[in-house]
Amino acid sequence: MIDTAMLMAAGLGKRMRPLTATRPKPLVKVAGKPLMDHALDRLAAGGIRKVVVNVHYLADTVEAHLAAHNEGMQIAISDERRKLLETGGGLIHAREQLGDAPFFCANSDNLWIDGPQETLGMMRRIWNPDRMDALLLLVPLARAHCHRGPGDFHMDANGRLTRRKTAHVAPFVFTGVQIMSPALLVDPPSDVFSTNVFWNRAIETGRLYGVSHQGLWFDVGTPQAIPVVESMLAHG
Repeated sequence: MIDTAMLMAAGLGKRMRPLTATRPKPLVKVAGKPLMDHALDRLAAGGIRKVVVNVHYLADTVEAHLAAHNEGMQIAISDERRKLLETGGGLIHAREQLGDAPFFCANSDNLWIDGPQETLGMMRRIWNPDRMDALLLLVPLARAHCHRGPGDFHMDANGRLTRRKTAHVAPFVFTGVQIMSPALLVDPPSDVFSTNVFWNRAIETGRLYGVSHQGLWFDVGTPQAIPVVESMLAHG
């Protein structure tokens, strides 16, 4: 049972300006609820018992919100007030709090709705630590709502991932949700770096895998995306 998760909530939210001029991006509301709460609700529904949340921009506001949020989960803060560490650096900084077992990692600014199966449970069933260092939840590019990129990964018949080639389109987009092995969190190249460093290592050893999301997913990256997402949610 993988019951620990890291929730990424330390970013500056530049693409969400002007809404993030006075509030952190995780607390921007979509469909009447802060983005962070959508993520926390999904984690709680998926059986997560402990969530480590990293904070940097308007950190006091995020901490106060988390203190008032009660979903029956233990919430720990990974404090990045002094320096924003990006996703890879944030994971290294939170390493001791995450423990020695595999854990989920989720972005706080992507919104996902379960399909026929509960998403985290589906990922647990597919996770195989003998073959995998990370298992990424992907969505087909055609169903990546409000996302304007060219895709991130190719996935073979066994679920093994390779990256999109330059000037090409890839069929799958990373949703911001993954399972990671603590064994991957070693030898950081610097204090500040992206999770891409860990993924590249896993690709080189054939241990980066993916699974296609069966439900809805929204990239809530800009103010313009919010009414689109709200309309789609309202109309099913």
